[in-house]
Amino acid sequence: MNPHTHPAVTPDAPDVDVTADVEALYEDGITARKGAFTPEWADRLREDIETAFEEARSRPGGAVGRGPHRYYVEIHPEQLRGFVDLVDHPWVRSLCTAVLGPDYRIVEVGFDVPLEGAVNQPWHRDFPMPEETRAERRLTSLAFNVTAVDTEEDMGPFEIAPGTQWDDSPEFGHGMFPPRSHYPRYEERAVRKYPRRGDISARSALTIHRGTRNHSAKSRPVLVLGVDGPEATNGERHDAAVTRAYWESLPERVRRHLDCEVVDVLRPITQKHTIEGLVMGDA
Repeated sequence: MNPHTHPAVTPDAPDVDVTADVEALYEDGITARKGAFTPEWADRLREDIETAFEEARSRPGGAVGRGPHRYYVEIHPEQLRGFVDLVDHPWVRSLCTAVLGPDYRIVEVGFDVPLEGAVNQPWHRDFPMPEETRAERRLTSLAFNVTAVDTEEDMGPFEIAPGTQWDDSPEFGHGMFPPRSHYPRYEERAVRKYPRRGDISARSALTIHRGTRNHSAKSRPVLVLGVDGPEATNGERHDAAVTRAYWESLPERVRRHLDCEVVDVLRPITQKHTIEGLVMGDA
């Protein structure tokens, strides 16, 4: 058995073999599944993101800044026509089970949109390192990203410093922002990602990363799916809900892992997951 596989998982539990992906997550902090969906599926995703983004920006608290001309919006699962396709994809299901165990929980659905004029973010991780990771060198959550466009060099690609999910220093601001004296380490390791429509990536949100400057007039919308293991608490920062009718329409295999409120009427989400250190950008 892969030494990094969750101890509650039997060798034959995953639907697909994700051994190499688990190794990549523990070594590099990121992995990917190319061509998981068709470009047409990703085009529908973009339509749904654009609709939700327009609605969110029309009201106070609907979208939160992650730097100049860069926004994050949390949404409800049923705002995405492809939600079940994504969370029930064999690779997604298998990777969540292998890394987080059979009781993993889907706690976040949202998207990032860097617009024209977005600048380099400071190097960061998305939340402080959990004690389980610090003490046991074990990942307790995953972030899946699905691009809604074919990423080009001038669109401000996502940049990540492989292997930095284990970096731990009292100098990190709020446990998330390494000091500028650490930047040469990340710049030396930095890898820019150029996903195409239909690709999925999975990473530890602890791996040091940043969005880069968008030199184009195009936006680069990216879906974010957050998944917690049993001991993780990221769900406390999110407010996703589903209507009763939608809940009843979901496959039992999806309901088992979807950690959200079931309501009669959906209410627009006021964003809570603000990362103050990203508001001004870096350069």
